[in-house]
Amino acid sequence: MLFKVTVMPMSTELWLTANAPLTNIEYESGGEELIPFGCRVGACGACAIEVTAGGEALGKKTSQEADFLEALGFVGEKFRLACQCRLGGDATFRVATSE
Repeated sequence: MLFKVTVMPMSTELWLTANAPLTNIEYESGGEELIPFGCRVGACGACAIEVTAGGEALGKKTSQEADFLEALGFVGEKFRLACQCRLGGDATFRVATSE
């Protein structure tokens, strides 16, 4: 089964298999950096995303992920670390920016 991932604001659409980690976006995009991945284990915060649709499709956020995002200034359910997400449905998001 394939699910659609849409990366804003470019509206780039990619298809990933069920339960694929969002880090696979890097490979599906042909190496184009749609999301800046650093450590890939939830320790650097480079891949913080703001989910605009399909948040439930990205799995449950752990308390450690929530605490780390809050420390980075990203408070609320719409923020995730892309490296900690596995795809279970269609989702739309953009790279989070601190404002």
